[in-house]
Amino acid sequence: MLLQEDLNFLLTNRIPRVAVTRLMGRISRIRSRTFTRLAIALWRLFTDLDLSEAVPQRYESLQQCFTRALRPGLRPVDPRPEVLTSPCDAIVGACGPVVAGQVWQAKGFPYAAADLFGQAERAEPFEGGRFVTLRLTSSMYHRFHAPHKARIDHVSYLSGDVWNVNPIALKRVERLFCRNERAVIRMTLEAGPVIALVPVAAVLVASIRLHALDVLMHLGWPGPHEMPCNAQVDKGEEMGWFEHGSTIIVFVPAGFELVKGIEPGRRIRMGEPLMTLPTGAV
Repeated sequence: MLLQEDLNFLLTNRIPRVAVTRLMGRISRIRSRTFTRLAIALWRLFTDLDLSEAVPQRYESLQQCFTRALRPGLRPVDPRPEVLTSPCDAIVGACGPVVAGQVWQAKGFPYAAADLFGQAERAEPFEGGRFVTLRLTSSMYHRFHAPHKARIDHVSYLSGDVWNVNPIALKRVERLFCRNERAVIRMTLEAGPVIALVPVAAVLVASIRLHALDVLMHLGWPGPHEMPCNAQVDKGEEMGWFEHGSTIIVFVPAGFELVKGIEPGRRIRMGEPLMTLPTGAV
């Protein structure tokens, strides 16, 4: 088992990560049905890729497959105003309280929320609150959605490295999320509280798209970039997508509670309950 982990870490991290990720971006845009069909067949040898839920189409490129939409109705969104839903399909990673500005990427591997956000004052609203790490594997649905009716107030883009974000790397690379390319999306819920979604890119993730700003964030776009925003989103509305598997970390202030059963290893789908809002907030 340890040998397998060592091999996985070497193959996905001890490579020219940025160069390989940029190359993947170029490959994913090759428009050829034959090439795309062969690439998807190869992809399926290594993952549990299931395209049966996708809108039926013949993919012209790998990018179209990575960013595929789902057939309507397959991800019902919990409508209760007191519920904050999962913004994506994911496997739950580390989660828990934010204590003294510290959160966890894995057991024994803490990091400072201020380092992740890029500025200490942006992490301050979440002191005493909670965080949940949501990992999207390469075969999952790659679009992410609003967890509640809200206004997107501000987006920060921080360029960085592209370490793999799988559990093997999280146990070996300190402050991994703070090193990687990421965006910080600040949202004010209709009920009042401010939350943050932090999409973190990883090796082979060629870009992050945010619809509210009509911007494509990628390694060739060095940050930081500060982007004020004033975009209203409804609960469950699509906010953007990754071009491969990655991670979204959700931060909420004090008073929010994790829904029963939300713990590391749990698989969750977009629209399912993730947390409950503070009493009196709705």
